[in-house]
Formats: sequence, structure tokens, C-alpha cells
Amino acid sequence: MGKTALITGATSGIGKATAQLLSENKFDLIITGRREDRLKTVASELETQYGVNVKSLCFDVRDYDAVTRNIEALQLKNRQIDVLVNNAGLASGLDKLQDGDVEDWNKMIDTNVKGLLYMSRQVIPMMIKQGRGHIVNIGSIAGKEVYPNGNVYCGTKHMVDALNKSMRRELAEHGIKVSAVNPGAVETEFSVVRMHGNEEKAKKVYDGFENLVAHDIADAVLYVVTRPEHVNINDLIIMPKAQPAAGNIIRDKGY
Repeated sequence: MGKTALITGATSGIGKATAQLLSENKFDLIITGRREDRLKTVASELETQYGVNVKSLCFDVRDYDAVTRNIEALQLKNRQIDVLVNNAGLASGLDKLQDGDVEDWNKMIDTNVKGLLYMSRQVIPMMIKQGRGHIVNIGSIAGKEVYPNGNVYCGTKHMVDALNKSMRRELAEHGIKVSAVNPGAVETEFSVVRMHGNEEKAKKVYDGFENLVAHDIADAVLYVVTRPEHVNINDLIIMPKAQPAAGNIIRDKGY
């Protein structure tokens, strides 16, 4: 029997690329997102192209009641989840702390931290009951280092890093793997969201160097979840060659 992966935030960027690559490698999928039209399109395309089963669940990971309702419905149908990819996340705003917008802060904390917690809280008991499973948390170099004007976003991703380590310690006795994949600069909708929809400003983030793309991170997720059963990849950091550290990018050097 093939494995089933649940991927949050699968309508674009890293989540969508991960859904594509896992389905190409014959994983059945459960994909979540807030944009129902995009979600259904992704599901239909993957089923048609790769011949796998794809179930789409439209809800916001920030809504605990919606998370609970949707995961409980899966349990009632005896749907197994072999892999949970906690991908849904965002940055909002790029202000110094004293100038920060509280709404931006809440959006990042509710999505990056609470959303991951809500999903994990519902899926982990299923995995414990199965006696197996693998959780992959999509973190960030911002969870390892900090950079100017990244304050709250960096704080949320440091929390993801801490939760990843906690899960690894707590779930090992249940035979559940826990891994983190931490990207540097990846060009997706990430910066457009961070810049509140200003595409021109977002594009400048990636000027003058070769950034990572969503497929680079999806490829790492595929590697992590296809290791032999006795192997756990605890933590991966993936950076563009031109980015030696968070907030430090070498531009206009041809790489």
C-alpha cells in the first residue's frame, strides 16, 4: 500500500511544489489551503497527471475548530496519514519592532506557530495509534539566525525550531520521525505577501543573485521522507550559494 502525505498550504510555492513531487513519486495526498479554486485545480491536475488519489480540504490552519473538524472527518473515514508536512506559513511586514503592525504580528504568530500546533495536535494522536508516521516542519534560516526588521517573523520561526526539537524527543518512543527543512531565500509568493501585495518591491528582494526556487525545497522534503525506516533527518538548512547567512546576500557577482 502506498503512503499518504498531508501537506498544508499546498496552493502555491513550496507546498504546491512538494505536492507535485510527492505525487510524482506515488504518494497519495491530502492537501489543504484557504483558496478553494486553486486547491481544487491542484488536486485535479495531480490526479490526472500522476494517477494518485488527492483529497483537498479547504480551511485556514489558524482556525482550530476548522482544523479539528476536518481531521476528525478523516479519522471517521479511516484515512491514514503517513507524512504530515507543516508547510503553511508567511511573513507580513518588514518593520522595526517599535514600528510594527500588531495585525502583522498576529497573522504571523497565528499561522506560523498556532497553525503548526493545531495541525500537529490533531494528527499526532493518529500517528501514535498507527505506530508510525513522519512529521516534516518547514522552518527557515530565520529560525536559526535573526536579521534586521525580521524580529517577529524570526521569533515565530525560532519557535518552529524549538517545537521541531521537542516533537523529535517526545515522539521517538512512538516510532514517529520528526524532521525540519529550513530554507534561505526562496522566490515564491512569500515576499509579495510580506510586502502586502507590492510585487515590484517584492521582486527586488531577489535581484542580483540566483535564489532558491520552490522545487529545491520540495526536493529536500522528498529526500527526507524517503530515507530507510531506521534513518531520521533531524534538521536541514538549505541556502542559495549567494546567501551565507540570514540577511546577508552577495549580489551582482553572477551567482
